[in-house]
Amino acid sequence: MDRTEKRAFVESLVTTFGETSFVLVAQNKGLTVAAVDDLRRKMKAAGATYKVAKNRLASRALDGTRFQGVQPLLKGPTALAWAKDPVAVAKTAVEFAKTNDKFVILGGALGTQTLALDGVKALAELPSLDALRAQLVGLIQTPATRIAGVLQAPGGQLARVLKAFADKDAA
Repeated sequence: MDRTEKRAFVESLVTTFGETSFVLVAQNKGLTVAAVDDLRRKMKAAGATYKVAKNRLASRALDGTRFQGVQPLLKGPTALAWAKDPVAVAKTAVEFAKTNDKFVILGGALGTQTLALDGVKALAELPSLDALRAQLVGLIQTPATRIAGVLQAPGGQLARVLKAFADKDAA
């Protein structure tokens, strides 16, 4: 890469980091071309981007962004992954790391908060944004009779208790 290509690459990363909410840093030491292609396909299917970047260029791109906390992770052969949906990136990376021991997740950043490996794994266990939206729509579409039944249940129980006391007094 010559200087203009490097400058353009850093500028594109800066723009990307301004638009995304999550950045994952992983070490891809010893991955085969086929494995990297497979990972890229899986990331693309999840709506994420996976790029191998020189550490110095990535570090320059991270300067002044909210993801500065991941700069210490940029040692050795590293790759960056990002998407607007942080759960999708984390899930895809964690699932790929389970099947390929040469792909090591180093950490990430969710906004200004830096995450270690455990934080990325915890993020991967959350439901995706689409799943959360579906749950919310399901809650909104709950029939009114269910809601009415839930609201009437305590009143019905109170009426049965009062009737039991009345029957006890009558006897």
